Amino acid sequence: MNDALGRPLRDLRISVTDRCNLRCVYCMPKAVFGRDFVFLERDQLLTFEEIARVVRVMSAAGAHKVRLTGGEPLLRRDLPALVSMLSAVPGIGDLAMTTNGALLTREMAKSLAAAGLRRITISVDSLDDDVFRRVNDVDFPLARVLAAIDAAKEAGLMPIKIDMVVVRGLNESSIVGVARHFRETGHIVRFIEYMDVGNTNGWRMEDVVSGAEMRDAIGREWPLVPAEPNYFGEVAQRWCYADGAGEIGIITSVTQPFCGSCTRARLSAAGELYTCLFAGKGRDLRSLLRNGSTDAEISAAIGAVWSARDDRYSEIRSAATAGLKKVEMSHIGG
Repeated sequence: MNDALGRPLRDLRISVTDRCNLRCVYCMPKAVFGRDFVFLERDQLLTFEEIARVVRVMSAAGAHKVRLTGGEPLLRRDLPALVSMLSAVPGIGDLAMTTNGALLTREMAKSLAAAGLRRITISVDSLDDDVFRRVNDVDFPLARVLAAIDAAKEAGLMPIKIDMVVVRGLNESSIVGVARHFRETGHIVRFIEYMDVGNTNGWRMEDVVSGAEMRDAIGREWPLVPAEPNYFGEVAQRWCYADGAGEIGIITSVTQPFCGSCTRARLSAAGELYTCLFAGKGRDLRSLLRNGSTDAEISAAIGAVWSARDDRYSEIRSAATAGLKKVEMSHIGG
């Protein structure tokens, strides 16, 4: 199944909840997502059975990679049960999850691995505890996330990827420290340019630390050599340490867009299908799932959306597009 620009459908990101226990300033700023913010009610969320059904339909259409996101996915009760259901879907060769790590205990990591989760990505925006707490804005300690990384390793959820969103004036001084901490661990740090996802994070172009700046900062400490992508559509530019101490990834959605190879669809917790991280509207699949539609009818609806897809927001980003109404990161997942 190809879109209007010839890009195949291969990846599906699934937000299982719009709630999060952190208030990271680049994603869910506390001024917007405060105590009075209205999140989805339970009956508005897709059930595990509904999610599994969508995955079965999309797997038949060519999607073979699934990543669970949020919000914070571990806030969804009994998440290992969903993992077990998805791992049994024919054609799904890669099942992963992105989490902030706050709820990833050893017991949970073991349960997820036993249920069929293969890989995990954990957010670490600084190795300076004070900076880390400023970023998450709920005074959550770094030590607990580092413990979660150890728990994931013990459970065999390898290789672990570490995501660091870099915002100028907030945590760019932590780039080298994060790289140093995870060198020679087998974990892959991905340094991510601050993006204008949604409309509530106060994004400004001047707050973006470019991928080139990140690469240069790390390269001054340890020489880097470029590596080939692992697969078509990989979003991170791969760089290996010249001394063999591992690799990093740099995600440059702002300064070096990669729309031309994007193979991702996104399913919100409310059952809306989005074809771009920066989309303004999604296709309601929840109604189809709950009104008696057949798998063939759901597949046709998904096919109609994907075949018409011509999104390339990052390639056409400008001062004008930055102000367009876009779905929030907490609703659609990363």
